[in-house]
Amino acid sequence: MISLTDCIALCGLDEAEVRALAEHEHLPEIAAAALGAYLLHLPHGAEKVQQMIEEDIRDALDRGDRAHARDLFMALRHFLKEHGPASRTGGPKAL
Repeated sequence: MISLTDCIALCGLDEAEVRALAEHEHLPEIAAAALGAYLLHLPHGAEKVQQMIEEDIRDALDRGDRAHARDLFMALRHFLKEHGPASRTGGPKAL
């Protein structure tokens, strides 16, 4: 049987990014991993994932949950490092 860990490893996102998608879309993490894999194969799909994480950050800040916003921000930084515009164009990756 394939596990959640296996699905996350195969989807192109890390665990924190999958959790952010699950939170944003109100999905189980396994479904969020599948959604993330699907989006990453669409034109502008990475931008949609970025937008979802950014919206999660704003929601956390609006609730006053700075610790969660900080965790989401770290997930966003990792996502941009792996899937940001420089990664798609072959240019240097942001530090």
